[in-house]
Amino acid sequence: QVQLVESGGGFVQPGGSLRLSCAASGRFFSLETMGWYSQAPGQQRELVATITRADSIIYADSVKGRFTISRDNAKNTVYLQMNKLKPEDTAVYYCNVNIQIGVGQYAYWGQGTQVTVSS
Repeated sequence: QVQLVESGGGFVQPGGSLRLSCAASGRFFSLETMGWYSQAPGQQRELVATITRADSIIYADSVKGRFTISRDNAKNTVYLQMNKLKPEDTAVYYCNVNIQIGVGQYAYWGQGTQVTVSS
């Protein structure tokens, strides 16, 4: 069984910073593309950033220059450094990891962590 455990959300004022972490545990061969998605109230879940095993990265236009995604393969962890936060960044943030198990690849979601940006 694979588990993703997120941490690092919270309340911050505009312009502040937060760092999200998502650690994978369980039995698997490898972690492939890892990413972060956000879902604001009443909205669909949207891509924030993804990173492949080869460190190829994609960012949503709204976070370019402010957020940085990274991964530590030794720790099976993906991070999202969020700087210059804006009220419109307020959402539940979910990590998503594609995991190689045997001959198949499966997508897993974290439980979500709330990020609230407000003065």
